[in-house]
Amino acid sequence: METESEPYVRLASLRQLHRAMADMNTARSLADTLQTVADGVVDALGYELACVNLVRPDGDLVVAALAGNSAAEALITGRTGSRESWDRRLGMGERWGDLVFIPHTEGWVLDDDDVPQWYTDGPAPRFEDEWHPSDRLFAPMYAPGPQGGGTSGELVGVLSVDRPRNGRRPGAWGREALQMYAFQAAIAISNARLRANMQRALVRLERDQQALRASEESFRQAFEYAPSGMAIAEMGGDQHGRILRTNDALCRLLGRPASAMRRYSFSDLVHPEDIGTLLRTSAEGGRAELRLCRRDGTYVWVSLRNSVVADAADGPRFLLTHVEDIEERKRRELQLAHRASHDSLTGLPNSAELRARLSARLCRQQPQGVLPASVDSMEPFESFDSADSFDAAYGPPAFDRGHDFDFPPGAETYDGYDHHVHTVAPATEFDDGAKGLAVLFCDLDGFKSINDRFGHNAGDAVLIEVAHRLAGGVRDGDTVARLGGDEFVILADGLGRADAQDLAVRLRNEIIQPIRAEGRAVRVGASFGIGWAQCGMTADEVLKSADERMYVEKRSRPKQHRRAG
Repeated sequence: METESEPYVRLASLRQLHRAMADMNTARSLADTLQTVADGVVDALGYELACVNLVRPDGDLVVAALAGNSAAEALITGRTGSRESWDRRLGMGERWGDLVFIPHTEGWVLDDDDVPQWYTDGPAPRFEDEWHPSDRLFAPMYAPGPQGGGTSGELVGVLSVDRPRNGRRPGAWGREALQMYAFQAAIAISNARLRANMQRALVRLERDQQALRASEESFRQAFEYAPSGMAIAEMGGDQHGRILRTNDALCRLLGRPASAMRRYSFSDLVHPEDIGTLLRTSAEGGRAELRLCRRDGTYVWVSLRNSVVADAADGPRFLLTHVEDIEERKRRELQLAHRASHDSLTGLPNSAELRARLSARLCRQQPQGVLPASVDSMEPFESFDSADSFDAAYGPPAFDRGHDFDFPPGAETYDGYDHHVHTVAPATEFDDGAKGLAVLFCDLDGFKSINDRFGHNAGDAVLIEVAHRLAGGVRDGDTVARLGGDEFVILADGLGRADAQDLAVRLRNEIIQPIRAEGRAVRVGASFGIGWAQCGMTADEVLKSADERMYVEKRSRPKQHRRAG
């Protein structure tokens, strides 16, 4: 093309230019595109040297490709020039459309900047348009503007060319060809970058998908083969809580097939008493210990631990629940708790459990209108001849001493206690409507002689049988406790005075029946003292009151009638 006089350009030259443009648009990678752009300047536009300076993400320009001189390629490829130096170059010299020509008379000021450059030697120009070795010609490559129509957008890079083969500065046609080539090169480079970014994105997506598939497979195996139960349930919507998937361990634990489990939610399987616990823990990180129903109708203690599985777009979607069988641990805990609160010989609640149950019914405030019955101010029970005389002196003070008592019906709150109904002693035995919490203190008569005559094994057998008879003689919900030794206490709520007396008589009649111990029949008697619990008293005060009434009752009965044999 450079040997032809304008405007006469051979068709072969146009074909060569077209082929160069086609090659740079069909290159397979960004690196191939950049090299094809440089090669096209040399092959189709008639320059001996061409360099592609590509804008990096930080704004500086790197020598990305060079054609026409292998020595220059080895020397400056990969080197970087600052954006500031390039802006200076593109802002000086002569403007040939979008091209920038810096003649040798001005270019000497650029010799010491940081832009990589190749120096060529040659004679001084002999005529006006002859190319000088120090002349510089740059073709900026701009990406197409957002509006199209040839408007320039962001700078993609700069083509720098040197030494036209005809030795002359390019004319109008050469300038137009280089400018058009730079425009097409910018498009090709932008497209190559886009393809490279897409390829990298596809590679990352494929890696992510492979990692996701591997993660899903790992989760599936961990879920399916976990030694403890696992379940996935829905979160939100009409089907909230419905079980979607379970593993074999959970199905075995509950004795239900996986297909059947998908018809339930955990609220369908939990023990009715544990529903509140389940609802309070149905959230991320929620933990609970509760009972789940097996297929055979029995319940098993489990520990539930929840984790929320969230979707980036829709938020929380599923609830992953880990179910651990804690039946054995719960059984051991219940056994330990039972041992701590029950007598090891008789199996009855022990002294600590008795005081705990009694204290649970009492508050520290005396009901309005009821005078406190302080056992500390009582006269010694030995000064009384009978239980009746003791009751006359130390019965419930509000009633037995003639005080007017107007306890508000249904009074259920005081001093911060919500829904507390005061415990009060009933009125006289002639008032059938008054009920209270009766405390029957039972002491066995003649038990020591059985231990002394027949041994402690016989004594233990007697205690066990007495405990059995006492427990069988009270109502469901009443408490029979062994206070220690041969002393027992019965808590019976909702009794009047006559009811409590009848209960004591019935229990005494049960106890005096013969007991088989160590191969022989023995008998013991029983003395009962009836006390009444009421708010304002401590558990020890209530028990002391019943104990002292028992001793009054024991002393008031002739010795020969204290036991039946």
